[in-house]
This record gives sequence, C-alpha cells and structure tokens, in this order.
Amino acid sequence: MVCTFFGHREVPAKIEPLLQSTLSELIEKRHVLHFYVGHQGGFDSLVLRSLQRLQPLYPKLKVCVVLAYRPAASAAQSAYLGAETIFPEALERVPPRFAIDRRNRWMMEQADYVVTCVLHQTGGAARYRQLAERRGKTVIELTDGLTQRQFDAEIQNAGEHHDEHGI
Repeated sequence: MVCTFFGHREVPAKIEPLLQSTLSELIEKRHVLHFYVGHQGGFDSLVLRSLQRLQPLYPKLKVCVVLAYRPAASAAQSAYLGAETIFPEALERVPPRFAIDRRNRWMMEQADYVVTCVLHQTGGAARYRQLAERRGKTVIELTDGLTQRQFDAEIQNAGEHHDEHGI
C-alpha cells in the first residue's frame, strides 16, 4: 500500500500530533509501508520529519521524496535530510513550468491513500485533494474541524514565535 500527501506551504504546528497519529494508524492498521512525499513547502517538510521519526520503529518503511525537477547530484544529497529521492521517468521531458503539476499527478496515481492538510478551497493542494477523491483514493483530511480563522491564527502565532526567538 502506498500513501502520498498534499497540503499548504504553511501549516500550523498543532497539525503535527494529528499527522503523527494518522501515520501510525496507516502503518499499523492499514499496512501502508510506502510513502511518497513532495518537497515544496511546510507541510511536505513536516511529513518528511514525521516519517523519519517513525522509520526506526518500522524497519520496512520506505519513504521517498519525489522530485519535480532533476537536481544536480550534490543538491539532491544535501537538500532532503538524507532521505531517499526519486525522479519519476515520466517527468524527464516535462517543461519546468508543468513539473510540479505532473509530479503531483504521478504521486496521486501511485497512491492508495492521500493525506491532505487543506483549508483553502483554492490552490494546488485543494485541487489534488479533489482529484484524489474523484479517482476513488482514500483521502484523509487533517484540517477537519479547524476553521479558516483558527488555521490563520495558528500560522500567525507560529510566525510571531519564530520572530521573538530569532528563528
């Protein structure tokens, strides 16, 4: 079983415990051992860190960062925290302006499960969640019950916290 992820560039920290429990349930109860993660924003980074924390507990877990662009060899090795990276063959001849879209479609097509962190009903994350639902994928939405105002407040608070501490 395969899982992939779509979410906003900025996500509130309060999503992390829910993400962690969702990942554990997918692994333990639904036998998902293969995860494809993008590399464009905060949600992707959060997912990758969460999966890397789970890898020592589940040795058969396979986590792959799916690249939209073919990187230089040194960039691929340093940019993704030692994670395995893949560049799908289907993307080799895709013009750069379409690369993220094609990569996301490729990840969604491979997946049995799609975990999303989508609150805004516009943009790429919302579009891929809708596409996954139309394609009959099992979609797990992490923001259920979180209002737009709460989401924005969490993002704002996180930014103020970082500013106060010089992070």
